[in-house]
Amino acid sequence: MHAFDVLGDPVRRRILELLADDERTSGAIVDVIRTEFGLSQPGVSQHLRVLRESGFATVRSEGTRRVYAVDAGPLREVDAWIEPFRAFWDQRLDALATEVARGKRQRR
Repeated sequence: MHAFDVLGDPVRRRILELLADDERTSGAIVDVIRTEFGLSQPGVSQHLRVLRESGFATVRSEGTRRVYAVDAGPLREVDAWIEPFRAFWDQRLDALATEVARGKRQRR
């Protein structure tokens, strides 16, 4: 599965956001996703499997619990793909910074 196919799903993006903060157990992930998206445990497990199999997440056993973490490898590939487009954003962000600075000077 292509990285953007994986990231195109809002549930998988949310799971990665949760894992970006810290490792989480599958139960903790299920609790958040069930609340936010109304998915069942098997539904969340399918998304976790896609993230594992596509390399976006790792899992380890800790007793009877499964602990998930982000694997940055595929995210680096996405970042490399986005790199040529950064020039578009950088120019606009530089222009925004200039306007913000002007606004601050004018208020003084």
